[in-house]
Amino acid sequence: MSSTFDTTFPVLVCPVDAKALEAHPESSTVACAAGHSYPVRDGIPRILPDGDTYADAFGEQWKQYRRTQLDSYTGTRYSADRLRRCFGEELWRRLHEGPAVQVLEAGCGAGRFTEVLLGTPGAVVTSTDLSSAVEPNQANFPQSARHRVVQCDINRMPFAPGQFDVVMCLGVIQHTRDPERTIADLYRQVRPGGWLVIDHYRHALSTYTKFTAILLRPVLKRLPPAQGIAATKALTRWFFPLHRAVRRHKPLQMLLSRASPILTYFHALPELSDEHQYEWAELDTHDSLTDWYKRLRSRRSIRRTLTALGAQDLWVERGGNGIEARGRRPAA
Repeated sequence: MSSTFDTTFPVLVCPVDAKALEAHPESSTVACAAGHSYPVRDGIPRILPDGDTYADAFGEQWKQYRRTQLDSYTGTRYSADRLRRCFGEELWRRLHEGPAVQVLEAGCGAGRFTEVLLGTPGAVVTSTDLSSAVEPNQANFPQSARHRVVQCDINRMPFAPGQFDVVMCLGVIQHTRDPERTIADLYRQVRPGGWLVIDHYRHALSTYTKFTAILLRPVLKRLPPAQGIAATKALTRWFFPLHRAVRRHKPLQMLLSRASPILTYFHALPELSDEHQYEWAELDTHDSLTDWYKRLRSRRSIRRTLTALGAQDLWVERGGNGIEARGRRPAA
């Protein structure tokens, strides 16, 4: 448990009163001087509001698909290439040349980007998630002097503002209650001179014309997590053979994608083996049909939000899941 509270990381603070949280190993808790206490289970502080969260389905998803998106598992560089593009060459060099870079990975999932970050010599990574995905993340990448895992709400972060050189949040903001607030809360964690790196779903014709998915999602997202996974597995089992049959005929694949509720990547990720194609289809079909919130933004609106926060040196482009962006917090 000592690595959880390693002094190389920014101090944990209570999200209620911003007082430092101290470890109490005898009760497996962390608590502030005002008496607010949070459990520590499996070495992970659980600094959460009471009750279920809108991200419970994601937690079960990442337990089921703990290794699916890891570059070390697929034998590709899809995650590394995406992270490098989002970071840009200046930040990428810093991770490889030093000195140590404090990175807050908000919405870490099972760790597809945790793996990439820890594969650089300079990143000191704090991985957080609202869901129980923190458990598969820790199973994949145990806590150490360079890696800490904390379960917390992205809008109630247990850190003092301005503690991180890089705050990154990929594949998450569109699933939160209020993306505008989420981006502002993430920006608050960036130290002066540091960077915010984010992405967001964008408006696209395919989003509005995938008819069976539009009909199924309101039902599937209300199922208990285990039932949601079972349902999307069944859908993948039924529809995946059809996608595989037409994968070399792009017009037919595009037509089928309008009628089919599942997601496949034969064209987008051609290096994946058939086995890995099937796993990614199961994973992303579940992700797309059981998310409680699915927000869409334009490149212009993301740029406007970052500009209003005061971010400089903006880079906002189409890519990945939709829009990818980064901005620097002014040094002064």
